[in-house]
Amino acid sequence: MTKIIAEIGSVHDGSFGNACQLVKVAAACGADVAKFQTHIAEAETLRDAPAPAYFRGEPRWDYFKRTAFNEQQWLGIKAACENAGVEFLSSPFSELAVDLLERVGVGSYKIPSGEVTNLPLLERIAATGKPVYLSSGMSNWAELDAAVAVLGKGGPLTIMQCTSAYPCPPERAGLNVIGEIAMRYGLPVGFSDHVDGFAAALVAAAMGATVIEKHLTFSRQMYGSDAANGMEPTDFQKYCRSLRDVWTMTQHPVDKDDLSDYLDMKQVFEKSIVTARPLAAGSVICREDLAFKKPGDGISAAKYMEFVGRRVIVDLLADHKLREGDLQ
Repeated sequence: MTKIIAEIGSVHDGSFGNACQLVKVAAACGADVAKFQTHIAEAETLRDAPAPAYFRGEPRWDYFKRTAFNEQQWLGIKAACENAGVEFLSSPFSELAVDLLERVGVGSYKIPSGEVTNLPLLERIAATGKPVYLSSGMSNWAELDAAVAVLGKGGPLTIMQCTSAYPCPPERAGLNVIGEIAMRYGLPVGFSDHVDGFAAALVAAAMGATVIEKHLTFSRQMYGSDAANGMEPTDFQKYCRSLRDVWTMTQHPVDKDDLSDYLDMKQVFEKSIVTARPLAAGSVICREDLAFKKPGDGISAAKYMEFVGRRVIVDLLADHKLREGDLQ
């Protein structure tokens, strides 16, 4: 099964109304999943923890406190997802956040890149038995091995190739890792796309990624940590359509020897063997006596050597489509 995850993250900037509207936009664009981040500042960060280089608009503690939703709001967001026909998904950043999402009724979990080594959190999530998407953006193989060992005790697991750079330059997309993950773990592989544009995700899908995640925003001009690296709705809709096309192509292999779809076109476009000039009965055909013209409903031009050196038994006009009965 293939999925497109619209990563809403914190683009809502703490507005419940914006969060619900982004769910509707994600659904209208063609996403299967609307993904959020569940932050409880007291449970996940110290007050003096530094902000990432790509967003230093306000202290992290203040940002998480200001943009967090309470349990009733999360229930409303989940309801908005159900009404829009998309799956509700969130990344918990603490065990308390897992407890909250369990009460809300989340169906699956996303492990963000910075939590891969937080094995206590992974153990708590595995204990739910629910499907998990594991982001790999900051982890080496040993760290991923440890995370997979823990999460493997829980529900179905998909590992997401990811590069934790915002935006991610094309040369760091690491699409080669998609195949390496599949070989190493024998699990479904996805791609969390932080590269500007469409190209990385389309190639990832062609290389076997069955889940694609991309940040969605109303506008890249919005304030916050995610909007500047998100994709706006018009492009996100095209993005979803393009991914569906790629998956359709990869899921429908073509038998090159099955020409049943081309029988009519072969007659229209291919060439038949015809006489290049009038030929009298008794003439021996040489190469110069033959021409090759549409339609292709006669003897194929590919067989012309079978006719060179044979004798004509009846008078033939120029542009006559040769038949076996015309020759000895």
